[in-house]
Amino acid sequence: MSKPAPTRCRTLNGSSYNASLRERGSLTVWFDPGMAWHAAPSGKQGRQQTFSDAAIQACLTIKVLFGLPLRQTTGFVASLL
Repeated sequence: MSKPAPTRCRTLNGSSYNASLRERGSLTVWFDPGMAWHAAPSGKQGRQQTFSDAAIQACLTIKVLFGLPLRQTTGFVASLL
């Protein structure tokens, strides 16, 4: 039994195909500049929170979205900011 001939893909519009491949790798992240990243003092005893709940939620969303471990997520968010 002979093997089937491999299919060849030919791109007729090479420049637009290359541009679309470059755009596929681009990432745009918008942060609200008015969002409070640091937590407000709670007035309770014990250690105060460092970051606000909204900042933690944003980081966890990025973590789940990209499937990153927590340390990679903190480095990624730090590089964005």
